[in-house]
Amino acid sequence: MRERPSLSASCAASLLLLLGIAAKAQSPGLALEALPRPSTPPAEAGPVVPAQVQRWRQEGVAYEHGDGVPRDPVRAAQLYCRAARYGDPQAQYSLAWMLTHARGIERDDAQAAHLFAAAAEQGMVQAQNMLASLGTPRGAPPACLRPPESDPAPPTAVAVAPRPQPPRPVAPLQAQPAPPNAPEPIVRYVNLTAPEYRLAPNLVLAVMATESNFDPWAVSPKNAQGLMQLMPDTATRFKVRQIQDPVQNIRGGMAYLRWLLAYFEGDLALVLAAYNAGERAVERYQGVPPYAETRHYVQRILSTLGGQRLHPFDPAVTPPSSVLKPVRDPTRAR
Repeated sequence: MRERPSLSASCAASLLLLLGIAAKAQSPGLALEALPRPSTPPAEAGPVVPAQVQRWRQEGVAYEHGDGVPRDPVRAAQLYCRAARYGDPQAQYSLAWMLTHARGIERDDAQAAHLFAAAAEQGMVQAQNMLASLGTPRGAPPACLRPPESDPAPPTAVAVAPRPQPPRPVAPLQAQPAPPNAPEPIVRYVNLTAPEYRLAPNLVLAVMATESNFDPWAVSPKNAQGLMQLMPDTATRFKVRQIQDPVQNIRGGMAYLRWLLAYFEGDLALVLAAYNAGERAVERYQGVPPYAETRHYVQRILSTLGGQRLHPFDPAVTPPSSVLKPVRDPTRAR
């Protein structure tokens, strides 16, 4: 994989200007707008594993640079797009780079800003520098960052029936064995306390296992702490005074899960994505964000829960997301 150079924000802005001038000078008879605009790749057939995403990105590199295959910028852009949808930050960055430099495809700084932002949000320094030169993305994310068609469709607005029927409660999550490494005192406490928050204990334990592996002293590089890996702002938001106290940490995590379930009307994929990446990221991308870590996080926990995607929620906790305009679906839990 060819590494892109890391640039400061000011150098990146200057380079973009110079390259734009150079491109026009080298091709006086061809306007940048005349370059091809790659079409959005079709939906993938069947499940997509990380190794496939990596192959798309590697093939994109080969077609972009002509390594072992004829150079084909449009094919490269489509391969990067396929990998970008599944959260590959290097593919997101490479496609954005092609769009800002008109590397064989039509220039599109607006789309590039979204792609740089997605890669930057995953910690890619080069993308952070490029985003600083382009500014805050505007408008809806492009197709290459929208949730893949294989993901459950996010709720969409529908007309309200004149006489809505009472909601039918969703069945509780099926009981699952506790993770084998879960300490017995924690399992007992979660089983006792989760019903207070209208949560299935196996949901809480699955989140805890993925977040901290049951280590009460765990601290992430982003300063998420404790068994439920609460960020300090989240702990304050849910009135956790001692974030390292196991009992307070568990209760804070449960309170946040309860709030997210109400906000996303019981949709577990959105709830888990928000617990990992924040509810604003879920709203921005209208589904599970295109972050590799978040996508793997959601898939891992849903698999632990037997693939169940709905969980009962308490609508009195908070109104639902106005950004997602959720369906008033009578099959969703109340």
